[in-house]
Order: sequence, then C-alpha cells, then structure tokens
Amino acid sequence: MSFIINRRALLATAGFGIGGLMLPGGALMAQALLGLTGFTHNVASGEPSADSVLLWTRYVNPTGGPSKVRVEISESQDFVKIAGGGQMVTGPWRDHTVKITVDNLAPGKWHWFRFIAPDGTISPVGRTKTLPVGKTAKFNIAIFSCSNLGFGEFNAYGHAAARDDIDLVLHMGDYIYEYGRGGYDGGAKFAARIFPSDEILTLADYRLRYASYRADKQLQALHANFPMVPSTDDHEGTNDMWEGGAQNHQADEGDWTNRKNAAMQVWREWLPVGETPWKEYPIGDLATYYRTDTRAVGRSRPYEASDYMRAADPAKALSEFRQTDWLDPSMTMMGTEQESWLYKAIGRNQGLWAVVGSGTNMGYNYTPEDALNWFPANAPDRTKNFVRQGIATAKAGLPYNLDNWGGYPAARSRLLAAVQRNDANLVVVTGDSHNAWAYDLPEGGKPAGVEFGGHSVSSPGFESATQGTDPAVIARGLVEGSKQELRWVDTSNRGYMHLSLTQQAATNEWVFMQSVKDVSMETKTSHRMKVRPGRKVLESA
Repeated sequence: MSFIINRRALLATAGFGIGGLMLPGGALMAQALLGLTGFTHNVASGEPSADSVLLWTRYVNPTGGPSKVRVEISESQDFVKIAGGGQMVTGPWRDHTVKITVDNLAPGKWHWFRFIAPDGTISPVGRTKTLPVGKTAKFNIAIFSCSNLGFGEFNAYGHAAARDDIDLVLHMGDYIYEYGRGGYDGGAKFAARIFPSDEILTLADYRLRYASYRADKQLQALHANFPMVPSTDDHEGTNDMWEGGAQNHQADEGDWTNRKNAAMQVWREWLPVGETPWKEYPIGDLATYYRTDTRAVGRSRPYEASDYMRAADPAKALSEFRQTDWLDPSMTMMGTEQESWLYKAIGRNQGLWAVVGSGTNMGYNYTPEDALNWFPANAPDRTKNFVRQGIATAKAGLPYNLDNWGGYPAARSRLLAAVQRNDANLVVVTGDSHNAWAYDLPEGGKPAGVEFGGHSVSSPGFESATQGTDPAVIARGLVEGSKQELRWVDTSNRGYMHLSLTQQAATNEWVFMQSVKDVSMETKTSHRMKVRPGRKVLESA
C-alpha cells in the first residue's frame, strides 16, 4: 500500500518538510514555517467510534485571521458519494488547527476525507476507519512512543504507514521532546531540525516545536493513513512531569501550572484527540481500549532513590523506605477519579480483551549486581552512580525506576486487583523506556495480566551507554534479575509494536528498524509473544 499523501500540496504548503529546515539558513526556514499559509501540515484523524471520527488539519489564510473550513468524508476515495461532513471556524487562538467530529458513519469501515478552505482549496486526502460492532474476528493496532526528532529519522512511522494490516494507531507519549538543541539529541545533523532552538517554555514555543515535528513526511503519512489515539507521557510537558511539577522545570522558568497548561493546550491543538483526559474505545465483542493519563492529571510526586543514597547508611535507608513510604496508598499515578472510572469501565467491558494504555512500564525491573560490567571503564560518573543506585535498590527489594509504576506499588495493586475481581483478560501497552519489554503482571501471587512494553521510534536505549557489550548479555542479566515478572527484553533497537487481537490470542510483534540514521524502511528480525484468553501469562508466538 502506498502512502496516501499529496506530495505536491505538501511541498507547496509545508515549508519543504523537515528537509527544508535543514537547509542553509535554517533560521529563515523556521520563520517560513511560522509564516506558512494554506493547509500547512496535511491531515489526521482520531477518536474513532463505531459511528464517528474526529478529523484534523491546520489551515492558515493569507491574512492570518479567522477561517471557516469544511470537511467531507466518503466511503470511497473518489468522493462520488459523501457520507458526512462538518465545518468550523479556526484562527490564531487555536493556532489555526481544525478539529471536526463527523457522526452517522458506518461501523468498521474505511473512510476517506478532505478539507475545503474558504477559497475552495482542497487539502490532501486522508483515510480513517471506524471501530467495529458485534462479532469481530481480528483487530490490529500499531503502537508507538518516544519519537525524538533530534536523534534520527522517524522510519518506524514510515514503515507502519505503508502497511495494509493496521486498523488503529496508538501513541503512548513523548510525541515531542522539550529540550533545546544540545540538551538531549544526537548531534548537529539532527538537532538542526529542532525549532525553536532553545528549550520550550511558552505557548508559542510549544506550537513551533509541534510545527517542526509535524513537518516530517513519515509522520504525516502515518497520520494521513490511519486513525490515531494518542496519550501523553512526560515530554509533552517536560521530563518526569507530575501533577505539581517536573524534574526539568526550574524556578527561573516561570510558573509550572502555566507551562503545563500551555503544553496540554498545544498537545490538544496539534493532535487528533478530544478534550477528555481519559476515554474507552469499544472494539466490537473483541476488546476495549482504555486511554489513560498517568502524568498530568493526578500523578503524585515520585520518590527519588538518590535521596536515600545520600544517607549515612544507604542500605538501611532504602530498606526502611521499602517498608514504609514506598507502600503509601496515597501515592497514585492517575488520581482517584480516574482510577474509579477505569475499574468500573473494565467491569462493564463487553469485549474479550481489556487493553489498557499507560505512559510508563507497569512491570518491575531490578538491576543485577554485575550490571556495572555492561558499561565501559570510561563511562561518565553519572552513569556509574546511577547503576550503583540501581544495584542498591535491588538489594533492598526495590525496582530501579521509581518514576514508572515501580514507584507506585499500592496504585498498581489496586488496578491489578480490580482486573482480577472482574476476571478480565488484561493487556497493558506502554512506552517511555525506549526499550522493548514483555512482562507477566501478577497480583497476590496470581496472574492478573500481561504487559507489552514498546521501544522508541528514535530515542536511544541502553545501547547508547553500554557500547561494546553484547545486548544479549544485558537481556539475560535483566531477565534473571527481574524473573518475578520480566519474560523478555531487547535493549538495542528502535521501532514500534504491532498488536494483533483475535478471539484466540493477543499477539504482539516488536518491529525493529535497521537504523534511524538515514531514511530507510529496512527492518531486522522481529520478536513475537502472545497471551491466550484465561491464561493471563505470556507465551512465545
């Protein structure tokens, strides 16, 4: 299947894409990006239901003022018969983005859509799909996370965009990164594409950052071909974001609430997502997908293991923490309102599978004692100290990452216990870590579900710090050290997941791209695992 993308319109209205931003005079290209008119960033769709879908584009008229934009949707690519449409007024108050929900569509069908400007100009054509109703034999989902423009090409997006076996796309977060050039990127070659050049703090900053990311042709092709349900992790705001602050927000960077509100406003402007922070998506009698917010809405401030490492007796301090504050039931990833919604929604699920999306890993990882051997002798002290911290926390019975569900054990137990009470077939899909994981998720000594943890589109994984160490050695060490839950891991590849749901199994494939250093659709050998209904533990596939 070829990309559904009008390349002539793209070249005319999208500032020559990311390639143009890399030309000499990149600052001028940034100004051009801000000054684009017409349909500037192709089209997208999201929020699918059985009879409706949200359609997205961005249209700037030559005056920069308000514009009334229409949309048409059809069950055929030639638009001979229009199945529905709508219109809205956009303008600078919403960065000229257009989001129109169209109702009364046929369930489980592909639809084509296009926008029409006030002057009659027509946007590129997009394709979307409504969710099925009733008996559903199969449903395929592509799952992405951690797409850092400064580290390489978005080949995972392009590869998926060309497939003909995807019904829905999920993005688990870190759709953008907030850092300035040189803050967290792969060097000048790719950092030159990041606009603005400094860390983003304001409404205008976030808008320009999304504009630069959304100029990428491979990302545009993915959005134009499939409906996407995105959720946030931390970098949509800033690193290690929680309800009341973030690791990467300092006092001299302004009020945190203002920055968070600006970030979330722009996320909703630029992505095909609705206004509610969480939502369920029924997929016939086969499954329900639950979109959650595990960052901005109700997450408690995470504990820092480094605080205990500074104690006079770190081992004692970590042991006491393990028995007290770590178990605090008030620590929550989602807030009690969202927790209540999720438990009740899983209880009324009519589908076979309950697929829960979470920004971060739910399974626990523990650092083995020999982990320092994975790193070169000249590794930075910061890296070595982080590994020593992980070894110390493991000896105290603590997972090494307290920023994911490893720092919120009571909240995790509440969720898994609710799943067990309803005898649901739980599949958790996650992102954030940049690496690929497969976990069994037990609760109270009994299986509760499984997790498929997604690797990144372009952000580096363990391999960036463990140069020269065979990834298979690292994988064996992690699995052995975390054998209570971890069943498989890959720490050296970029790509995406392809989850196939049937009545017989939920089968996940980790697709590994050959490289992100140049535009390429080449892949490596993938890995597959599955879970069968009622089993609630992972098997090879």
